[in-house]
Amino acid sequence: MVTRETWRQGIRTGVATTYKLGKVIFPITLLVTILQHTPLLGWIVRLFEPMMGMFGLPGDAAVVLVLGNVLNLYAAIGAMFTMALEVKQVFILSIMLSFSHSLPIETAIASKIGVKSWIFITVRLGLAIVSGLLIHLFWNGGGEMAQYGMVPQQEAVDGWLSICLLGVKTACLAIVQLAIIVIPLMMGIQLLKDLKVLPYLARKLTPFTRLLGVSENTGVTFIAGLTFGIAYGAGVIIQAAKEDNLSKKDLYLTAIFLVACHAVIEDTLLFVPLGINVLYLLLLRVVGAFAITVATARIWSLIEARSRQAKREQML
Repeated sequence: MVTRETWRQGIRTGVATTYKLGKVIFPITLLVTILQHTPLLGWIVRLFEPMMGMFGLPGDAAVVLVLGNVLNLYAAIGAMFTMALEVKQVFILSIMLSFSHSLPIETAIASKIGVKSWIFITVRLGLAIVSGLLIHLFWNGGGEMAQYGMVPQQEAVDGWLSICLLGVKTACLAIVQLAIIVIPLMMGIQLLKDLKVLPYLARKLTPFTRLLGVSENTGVTFIAGLTFGIAYGAGVIIQAAKEDNLSKKDLYLTAIFLVACHAVIEDTLLFVPLGINVLYLLLLRVVGAFAITVATARIWSLIEARSRQAKREQML
């Protein structure tokens, strides 16, 4: 039954979640914005520039990958608009960025769920590197020049005070945008809980979660992560982990899938202006996340079985 307490609880949870995530987002966004105007970012680009040839990419493509991983997809796509790239090169960059982007913020937020940060980074960078190499080696098409004509407007800054103010402005805007989505989202989740809808949705995802090797309690977490992403879905994920008593295995397998495949609507649509086939992009992302999660689940089950066998032998 829906009462006033439903809305109050939803607002309280949303505000608390926004505050928790804001404590992570604000300092990282401010720091990275400042670093963007220092020689450090250029040093990072020069460090990784020789590696670009492995993926069939020009040297300046390192800027795209660095901006995408250090900042976000918006910065990376903005940089791509200024470069003359082939369709194949755009697609390689797009699939790599789909798997690996916004690493500082999303890793810091995801660590709040209770999973080691190095696992997130390893999975995302690993999938990005492997997918980029495979497309470069096995796709012979896409040699024509990519067609896109929109150049993003960038805000000019002059002096460290302006840079710091830009960082504060960007960080505050990010938190406001987060609140606009998280608070109504948590209110909606609370409403669905009181209406007993979430268990129904979770049961509908049971065949999918069972195939991945996790319990049906992870259904709500998957819905939030796939739809809203790591940052916006983190509130639901953290809350679900507390309320549904997710096991360590459920938590890790769910996290592994979602770090590889999250915010599938927004992240996929962002690449439409680049002129690539985003359906292939989405398919590769889902397949990659599914494959690595199932493989991890199988290995985890084997380790558990051997551990149980060893304990039984010790008892005999």
